[in-house]
Amino acid sequence: MFSDIAWAMAPGGDAGAQGGGSMLQSFLPLILIFVIFYFLLIRPQQKKAKEHRQMLENLKKGDKVITSGGIYAVVEAVGTNTITLKVAENVKVKLGKGYIAAVRPASEED
Repeated sequence: MFSDIAWAMAPGGDAGAQGGGSMLQSFLPLILIFVIFYFLLIRPQQKKAKEHRQMLENLKKGDKVITSGGIYAVVEAVGTNTITLKVAENVKVKLGKGYIAAVRPASEED
């Protein structure tokens, strides 16, 4: 009785050719997941980083900025890698350019 069941479950002569599939079919889910990750995660992150880089390159004296620490300041001097900010009267702080989070509109009040 059990030997009949075992023979029924054994693969036939051409079952190996059907079960193997092509390489493309086996990698298609991985490729699809990568494409989804690219358009939902990687591409928007690269776009945001590019916009931040352009904002840092366009900084000039007198711009109102917000640092990544939440300090509101005015740009006093711009160097290649550093920036000097005026936080209050007679108070200046030197920071790395990467720590500038955003440029505030000129119309915004302090």
